[in-house]
Amino acid sequence: MKPMNTKYIEQELKKKLDHKRFDHTLGVAYTAAALAMRYGYDIDRAKVAGMLHDCAKCIPPEKKVSMCKKYNIHMTEVERENPFLLHAKLGAFLAMKKYGISDEEIISAILNHTTGKPDMSILDKIIYVADYIEPNRNKAPRLAEIRKKAFTNIDDALYMILEDTVLYLQSIDGAVDPVTKHTFEYYKSRMAKEE
Repeated sequence: MKPMNTKYIEQELKKKLDHKRFDHTLGVAYTAAALAMRYGYDIDRAKVAGMLHDCAKCIPPEKKVSMCKKYNIHMTEVERENPFLLHAKLGAFLAMKKYGISDEEIISAILNHTTGKPDMSILDKIIYVADYIEPNRNKAPRLAEIRKKAFTNIDDALYMILEDTVLYLQSIDGAVDPVTKHTFEYYKSRMAKEE
């Protein structure tokens, strides 16, 4: 794999993201690097995926929809009604088009960092978990417990995050993406088999 220019990516993101989102992005990138060290994964790839996971987050909702239409990026009905959900798909596209990322694992991790997916790769899990536990986050339930678990058993941490996410969205009558539901059920079934 050719080395990726993380300094360039960081400079570009600093221009595109608001201050809070940029701080979050750096937090995810460094948490992803730490998790990569823990699980024996390539640190640079994890860091790049972490840096780019929210690269489309600050694009206004209407523009997200119009860009998806323009570039033939499939949108579900839930995504059309809640365009903030499109940032992962659009981010994966921009990672390839704007930042020249061709690594399929990095693209997958960006694409799946909000909903997850059944049978995630280690990088998918690293970015999903890092997005939830990075140091700037402070409001999630069981956060301290999940942070510890992330470094001892990433699958358990992943399941705890999925469970808390689904419960939270149901409690506020929020839209639960069908992929998130499916991912939760997949990992719930896996956890039950392991007990």
